[in-house]
Amino acid sequence: QVQLVESGGGLVQAGGSLRLSCAASGSMSSLNGMGWYRQSPGKQRELVARITSGGSTNYAESVKGRFTVSRDNAKNTVYLQMNSLKPEDTAVYYCAADRNWSPRSWGQGTQVTVSS
Repeated sequence: QVQLVESGGGLVQAGGSLRLSCAASGSMSSLNGMGWYRQSPGKQRELVARITSGGSTNYAESVKGRFTVSRDNAKNTVYLQMNSLKPEDTAVYYCAADRNWSPRSWGQGTQVTVSS
């Protein structure tokens, strides 16, 4: 079982930046990806960015060029650097540990609010 703890959310003005962190503990040997998802009221949870154990990355079209996902394997931590934030980025952000894009463990979520 993998435990995930997100941090770094908050309130920021449009155009600002935030960095989210996701600290992982437990056995990750069967997992090969870490994803950042978000969910806003009335909408389905969507994948924002994903990074594999080998460092390959994927992004949703809506965040390409603005968000960057990275990982520090020594710290078992994944980051989401969010720049040029827009009000539509407002959501609860979750990290997930996955195997072949299928989430197996979720964090508790962190709120990101972007004011206009």
